[in-house]
This record gives sequence, C-alpha cells and structure tokens, in this order.
Amino acid sequence: MTPILWSIAGTDSGGGAGLAADQRAADALGVHCCTVVAGITAQSTTEVTHIEATPPAVLQAQLDTLAADMPPRAIKTGLLGSADNVRVLARFVDRLREQGPLALVVDPVLRASTGAALANAELRGAYRDLLLPRATVITPNPSEAVALLGHAAPEGIPAQARALRALGCGAVVITGGDAARLCHHASLSLDWLDTPQAQGWLSLPREATPHNHGTGCTFASALAAALALGWVLADAAVLAKMAATFALRHARAVGRGVGPVIARSGFALEPSLLPQLSLDDTQPAAWQTRPRGRNPGVYAIVDSAERVEAVLQAQPPVDTLQLRMKRPAGLPDGAWHAQLHGAVARSQRAAQAAGVVLVVNDHWQLALQAGARALHLGQEDLLALTPQDHAQLQAARAQGVTLGLSSHSLWELCRAAAMAPDLIACGPVWPTTTKDMPWLPQGLDNLAWWAHIAPAPVVGIGGILAPAQLQAVAAAGAAGGCVVRGLGPAPAQTLPAWQDAWDHGSASRQPGVVPMLPHPTLLA
Repeated sequence: MTPILWSIAGTDSGGGAGLAADQRAADALGVHCCTVVAGITAQSTTEVTHIEATPPAVLQAQLDTLAADMPPRAIKTGLLGSADNVRVLARFVDRLREQGPLALVVDPVLRASTGAALANAELRGAYRDLLLPRATVITPNPSEAVALLGHAAPEGIPAQARALRALGCGAVVITGGDAARLCHHASLSLDWLDTPQAQGWLSLPREATPHNHGTGCTFASALAAALALGWVLADAAVLAKMAATFALRHARAVGRGVGPVIARSGFALEPSLLPQLSLDDTQPAAWQTRPRGRNPGVYAIVDSAERVEAVLQAQPPVDTLQLRMKRPAGLPDGAWHAQLHGAVARSQRAAQAAGVVLVVNDHWQLALQAGARALHLGQEDLLALTPQDHAQLQAARAQGVTLGLSSHSLWELCRAAAMAPDLIACGPVWPTTTKDMPWLPQGLDNLAWWAHIAPAPVVGIGGILAPAQLQAVAAAGAAGGCVVRGLGPAPAQTLPAWQDAWDHGSASRQPGVVPMLPHPTLLA
C-alpha cells in the first residue's frame, strides 16, 4: 500500500511554496500526500500581501476526517498560522501516536523568502513548547534556528543544532543551501545534519539559479516522505538533499520575482546529486573528487599470510586480495603489533612478486609501517580518525597508497564519498554470519543502485557463498565481488570457478537496470 503523508501547511496562491511544493515533493518520492490547510496566503513571486490562519475548528475537522480513513505514517508541518493551530496539532499528534508510530517533521516556517514575517512571538513560543518536544526532526534555516532558540542561541550552526535537540527534538537539520555565508566557498550548498545515526555537513555543489522559492518546503516534505517509506533519519535527509537539489535544477522562471523549484521523480538516479557528509563539524572547503579507481573483479579476502600465499597460487590469479586479520583475544599489544607487521610484510612481498594488489583491512598505521600500498577502512575506523590521523592518511594517499571504504547505508555512502576513495564496499548483499551487524541485506537492487550512483568503483560484500551469486553481483554492475568463506581450504582449486562466474556475469550486464530508489537497510 502506498505510504500516506499528511502535509499541514499553508497555501501559496503563486503555486511556489507551501502545499504546492509539498505535493510535488511527495509525488517525486512516490507517497500519497494529504494536504491539510492550516493557513491561506495571498502571495506571488515578489510579495506576500495577506496571511489568514485557518480557524482551529476547521483544522480539527480536517484532521478528524483524515484520521478515520487515511492515517499517516508521517506528518510534515509548514505554515501553521496561529498558536491555537499548534495546540490542535500537538494534541492530535499525541492521539495518533497512541495508535502507532508516527514521524513528525517540523519545518518552522517563520518568515517567507520574500522577507514577510509569518509567525509572531506567541507562535514561536508554541513551536518551542509544543512542537519541538514532539518532533522527530526539525528543518529550520539558520535564521529560524536562532529565532527558535532566542537569547539562548549559542554561536555556530552545530552548537545551535545541539541546543535545539536539547529542547526535545529527535533530530535537527539546519538547512543552509541558499545561504552562501555558511560556507568557505559560495560554490557549496551546506546543511548541518544532527541525527542519532550521524552528524556532519551534508554538501553538494551549489545550483546556479536565482529561482529557489519553495526549497525549504521541498526539503522538509521529501524528508517526511522518505521517513514514511521507512528510512531512518540520516538516510532520509540524504534523499531530501538530493530531491531538493534536483528541484532546484528544474526551477521555473515565472512571474517577475523568484520562481519556484519543481520536485520531480528520478532524482535518485543522478550520480551528481549524491551528497558528501563530513567526518566532523569542520566545514568542507571544496567538493572532493578523485580519478576513478580500478575494478578489482574477484576480490578475495583472507585472514593470514599463509592464506595470501595460497590464493596467489591460483591460475588465473586474482587481481585484488585483502588481508583481514583479527586480533586474538588476550594478545598483548607488542605481540599483536609484531604479528601483524610480519604478516603484512610477508603478504606484501608475495603479492608484489605476483603482480597482485594487496589490500590491508583496518590497522592502517601498522600496515603503512609494514609497507602496505592499499588500505581498507570500516566506518568506525573512519570516524575514529583524529585530525592528525587524517593528515597522515592523506599524505600516504598523495604518495600513491589507495583507500577503500565500507558502506551499509546512504549516509555512510555519503561519508565515504567525502573521502574521495578509490573503492567503496556495499554490503551486506546477502545475510552474512562473518560479522554481527544491524544492517538489512542490500540485495542486488541496492547493489546496482550503489554501483550506478557512487563516485568510485563499488564491490559487493556479504553472503557471497556460491559462484552463481558472484555472477549475479557482476551482472548487477559491481566493479568487484568479495569472496571470503567461499574460498574454502584450498583457494587455488576453487578460484578458477569464481573467476569464471565473474567473467560470465560481467558479460551479461545490462546498463540502465537500476531502481529509481534504493530500499532502506536499517529498520526505522
């Protein structure tokens, strides 16, 4: 059944923002939008001349009628018109949540893009006291964030987001796409993301258009639609960023002023719309790019130098081989470092002699000391990097060391993209017992989307136990497929079948067979 989203907002007689923008955004993500009128505005592309709040009884009647037949998975609020309307909505949200989960996305519309004030002090207080504590996420722009916090507003966007969450919000996205002053370079559009899953600057190159009316409405409605589809907050924000930027690309020049953005489906098929997510609160200085890395094909993963040497005996040889060693329980630091150093050095010598790329998983500093020329990091290791670590890693990359990164969700993919890696792993493709993880299987559909959208070659990993599965991974468009347990005790004997499967899958690829949207990989 098509998910239902309620948009409780104002009309825009110019067809740009408010319910008109919300409807377009919902359609772009494939959810059904019920439009609840909380206020009526007389506006055009140049001015707002009149605002009339819907009487609370009329708002209540709309909500009651809808609840009896079309209960929502998510509610998005825009212009609410009056503090009385906020009170009606707050009571109704509580009533709906008694019946089941409900996401509430609050776009605190306090001022129109034309400059007209849309909320007085009483209404701002109602937002703070009644809506923020009930909000799953709020999406203010910088001036709205300060207005909501009042005299308690701290300096800096990240600190303001933390202060807003302290008022009870589940998450905050401070949107700044149209505020060039937010970033070091006016070429970037930056939103600050503060969710339970991830924090950081979500960035994309700025769209060169003067027509941006309804961008905030589009972002908030797309976020709400993504939540209705089952995405967690950080992933929903990624989709909202993509949808809003795509809408900017299709903005219309109508009237004599600022024209509206036009949300459309297909935004998730544009590789140029994948945002980058910063590791910390340092604003990105530029859009990160790097020449595309090589395709690894059959990507063998082993846990010892002995297994490395066994894999290298296969004919034809693999192109890429990863050493993934786990520290034995109770082994002292000194002994572990010596063991790892010896295994990496031995493996590197063997791989170099065979002309095969050896990738060392995790333990990157010890791996570099042992002569490793290719590294792979998981997201936890990526987040653990200090500024000094990051500088050391980047210096190694400048000397030709390659970097692969793991990803399991949209926000992790965006965080990986911000590092401009040479390879991105997408997993788990199928259920796996190799690692205990919360992620739902990606499946071949998400893998195909990852391979299409990512800025680096993508390898599928997780649950690839039979050559037929690897063949399907190749046919989905991946640049490589990871084989771990499937290598068996004698890799030199099993690898020819894996290589044959990869070759057949690569030959059967069908370009363009990519889903319009990926599916969620975490339970919301």
